[in-house]
Amino acid sequence: MKNILCLASFLAFQLSFAQFSGNINYQNQVRYAENNININLPTPNNIVINIKGMANVTADKYVAIFSLTQVAETSEEVNSLMDKRLNSSITEIKINKGIETYIDMVSFVPVYQYAVEKKIFSKKTYNEVPTGFELKKTLHVKFSDPSQLNELIKILAKNEIYDLVRVDYFANNLELIKKELANKAKITLQEKVKSYESLLGETFANSEKTINEGFQIKLPTEMYKSYEAHNNSTLALSRLANINQANKSTTLYYQPVLDKEFDFVINPTILEPVIQVMYEVKLLITKAKKSENKDNKSYILITPNGEMRDLNIPKSNK
Repeated sequence: MKNILCLASFLAFQLSFAQFSGNINYQNQVRYAENNININLPTPNNIVINIKGMANVTADKYVAIFSLTQVAETSEEVNSLMDKRLNSSITEIKINKGIETYIDMVSFVPVYQYAVEKKIFSKKTYNEVPTGFELKKTLHVKFSDPSQLNELIKILAKNEIYDLVRVDYFANNLELIKKELANKAKITLQEKVKSYESLLGETFANSEKTINEGFQIKLPTEMYKSYEAHNNSTLALSRLANINQANKSTTLYYQPVLDKEFDFVINPTILEPVIQVMYEVKLLITKAKKSENKDNKSYILITPNGEMRDLNIPKSNK
């Protein structure tokens, strides 16, 4: 009985380690790093002050791009079928006010297949022959309300247009946002300089200063990540068994830039995908070197015999 219990415990232990998960919480295990901030000490005469800010900007306009492919035997037929799908979709789309469309020509190429040439006294010969044409276009749709995308997909699906290539985000106030970030960073930088002066008990008014700045913009299109949401079976199967695994669904999710490394964030709460504008400014302060004490002088005595002797004369106290 004791041996049976030990065997059961061993199998349970083995099965527990055979299980693995494809969920995002399992793929990216939470690891707590040490609570140490790595700071490089400046050189004796240099101080570097760094300020980072970020703004989360909601888009004003959106452009969705859909891809279409049409194949037919003749050029007239392939164009006719493509125009029918597009014109029917655009007519229904333009019923909604404020929506604009644009059709972009991508490619128009012949389609080939192999034809067998039979010969009596030799092997078969396969020749490529044109059998039709393939036409590719993209439909660009500009809209201002993100909820309109669901209606667009319904309209296009009626005309067998399913391929949503991407959605671009645009904001009209990016220049104003950049100015707001720069002004807020300037105030924060001045406050930090005053804090350093207070800590060191000196002023940087006459110190040499060098400054550098830069912007970076992240669009929602480039901030999506993927993972497979599934758990595999925990059964201990024989290696000789036939195993047919199911296709696992790939999940996409929006992962914005986290605001944990910024000195300030404009509009920190994010509900929908946003345009993220980041700004960084660095100030290098080179402190003036302390002047050497000019009272430390050395004297040399030359004797009548031509010998040189050092005279250590103590510094006079004034």
